[in-house]
Amino acid sequence: EQLEELEKMFQEDHYPDNEKRREIAAVVGVTPQRILVWFQNRRAKWRKLGRLSVKDNKKYPTSSALLAP
Repeated sequence: EQLEELEKMFQEDHYPDNEKRREIAAVVGVTPQRILVWFQNRRAKWRKLGRLSVKDNKKYPTSSALLAP
């Protein structure tokens, strides 16, 4: 349940401010510091997944790119 709530909050805002982190911490039942670290880690994962998808697109170009002169 905690993870679902955190993921939902992450979709709304990748960079919650101090007040928002306190609110999330109260809902989830952990400290604001834990929320801060969780969001830092989640953003790192998000960036890594973004870089991997860009590499995949370069490795396997779309058919329209293959047809371009």
